[in-house]
Amino acid sequence: MRKLLAYPLSCIYYFFFGLSLLVFHPIQWVFFNVFGYQPHKKSVDILQLFLMRCVNLLGSTHQFINPYTLDNSQPVIIVSNHQSMADIPPLMWYFRKHHVKFVSKKELGKGIPSVSYNLRHGGSALIERKNPRQAIVAIRKFGDYIESTNRAAVIFPEGTRSRDGKPKPFQTKGLETLIKYIPSAVIIPVTINNSWKNLRYGKFPLGIGNKITFTAHKPVKSSDFDTTEDLLIHIETTIKSSINT
Repeated sequence: MRKLLAYPLSCIYYFFFGLSLLVFHPIQWVFFNVFGYQPHKKSVDILQLFLMRCVNLLGSTHQFINPYTLDNSQPVIIVSNHQSMADIPPLMWYFRKHHVKFVSKKELGKGIPSVSYNLRHGGSALIERKNPRQAIVAIRKFGDYIESTNRAAVIFPEGTRSRDGKPKPFQTKGLETLIKYIPSAVIIPVTINNSWKNLRYGKFPLGIGNKITFTAHKPVKSSDFDTTEDLLIHIETTIKSSINT
C-alpha cells in the first residue's frame, strides 16, 4: 500500500520540483546579471525552501538539530555524510546566513536548470573526479575564496551518495586541502539520516513518509588538534557515530 501511494505522490513531487527549477532559472539570471551577488543569493535561498516543500509533498519532513551558535563573520567548513540529492537544499537553507557553497562534480555544472547556473555563478567549485590534479587546484582556489569572503564550504568526503544509509569510507584529500587553504575556518561535522529512503525504490516511485534529520555537531578548529590526521579522524568518527543504519 505504501509503495502504491508513492506513485501518485512522486508524480506530484516531480511536477513541482521541475517547475521550481524552471521558474527560478530566469529569476536567478536576472538577479545575478542585473542586481548582483546578494539578490541572486536571496533567490537561491528561496529556491531551496521551495525544493524542501516539494519533499514535503511526499509526506516527508526535515528536522535540523543545532544547539550551537556560530558567528557568521568567519569562514566555515561543513563536512557531512551524503545520502541523496535531497541533502543539499536543507543544508543551503539552514546554513543560509553563512552563504553556503559546494565542492561538486563538474558534470552538475551544466544541463540542470537553476542548479547548474548557481554552481557556475554562485561561488561553488566544480571538480573532475577522474582528474585529481584539476580537483586539487580547483579546491585550493575555492578555499582561498572561502577564506577571503568568510563564507561556508560544504564537502561530502564520501565522494558518492550512500544508497542504503550505510556510510562509505571518507576520501579525505579534498577535505585536507580545504583545511589547509581555509586555516581560520570553523569546521562543523553534520550527520544526515534517512534522506536515502527517498530513493529506497529508485528514482520512481520515490520513498514517502520519511523523517529526514540534520544534526550539527560541536564546531571545531584545526588548532584544537595536534595533527590534521587527528582532526580528520575526529570529524569522520563524529559524523558516522550518529548515522542510523
